[in-house]
Amino acid sequence: MNINTDKKRIEEIFARGTVVEVLPSKEEFITRLTDGKPIRIYIGVDPTGTAIHLGHAKNLIFLEELRQLGHEVIFLFGDFTATIGDPSDKKSARKSLSHAEVKQNMAGWIDQIRPILNFDDAENPAKIMYNSTWLSKLTFGDILELSANFTVQQMLERDMFAKRLKENAPIYLHEFMYPLMQGYDSVAMDVDAELCGTDQIFNAMAGRTLIKRLKNKDKFVIALNLVANPKTGELMSKSNGTGVFVNVPANDLFGSIMALPDPMLDPLFLNCTRIPLSEKDTLMGKGPREAKALIAFDIVKRFHGEVAAKSAEEAFNNTFSKGGVPDDIQEVTLNEGASLADVLVKAGVIPSKTEWRRLIDGGGIKLEDDTKVTDHNFAPAKGSILKIGKRRFVKFI
Repeated sequence: MNINTDKKRIEEIFARGTVVEVLPSKEEFITRLTDGKPIRIYIGVDPTGTAIHLGHAKNLIFLEELRQLGHEVIFLFGDFTATIGDPSDKKSARKSLSHAEVKQNMAGWIDQIRPILNFDDAENPAKIMYNSTWLSKLTFGDILELSANFTVQQMLERDMFAKRLKENAPIYLHEFMYPLMQGYDSVAMDVDAELCGTDQIFNAMAGRTLIKRLKNKDKFVIALNLVANPKTGELMSKSNGTGVFVNVPANDLFGSIMALPDPMLDPLFLNCTRIPLSEKDTLMGKGPREAKALIAFDIVKRFHGEVAAKSAEEAFNNTFSKGGVPDDIQEVTLNEGASLADVLVKAGVIPSKTEWRRLIDGGGIKLEDDTKVTDHNFAPAKGSILKIGKRRFVKFI
């Protein structure tokens, strides 16, 4: 595949503001993109949850744009590092996952990222790799040899470790191993560049150190922003279950985007759509409700196609703008002897009994006539309809 060195196109990719920092410098990376030589670029994600959210999607959209320029891109599953647990921005050690849990989490990821990354291109398909391929083969001697490239003082420079020291909170030795393992990914894949979130710069720089010392090769670190509410700072997070996840039907994805607060309009437009920047002022001038609908349509179209996006928009308007009930309402069979919370969890309507109690206590469960359900042990009649949260309806049969 020919390398696209059109500087105007490259600058358009960077103009959306997704890239926060490039090390050693943005200018050097753009120069590298214009020299006509292919670059091997990767992004790694630990599958600590079952779904990706729009924060992940934003990173993959940027990676796909680099692939379309003709460069080799790799999506790396951190199936080994996920069993260790990245301490990024954590006040305590992250719970380690078993290999079985990681495998289960990965099961649906490839289908979720296919609408973004092109794995079927005849000349230059995106690639998938797993870091268990090399990390599981390292001996204790190998790990000691790798660890000799870093000092304890270097590890303690990491923000969350410094905070824990100040608070006299424990720092476990295996947490120091995480940046070492992620850093070795760069060596094993012999990459030229790594994409990461701003919360992963420390780990990516560990890879820059290792590949320089072991292969005498420089690696670019391209730090991408995190999708967050500009007013509250709340991040989309798979670990915390917050944000808009993409492993849902088109109607639910559209509704989830529409339910986001208005301050999210700007981050969503810039990061998660490729509506031309020249159209931003016109789009935002339509008002928050219409602007958000246009953004939601663009995002849903990417994952489900234009027909499904149009249908989702119509369903949303009929249900929420006109106060109706969706035509494709989910039907849930009541089970005599089982609590309603158990029935809804089993049907996949809610993730847990804890979420059921939270919704009840917060006034998030309502009858069709908008009456709030306040009893944790509420038992609906067959044929009745419940509104769960802001967007979900279920009919009991």
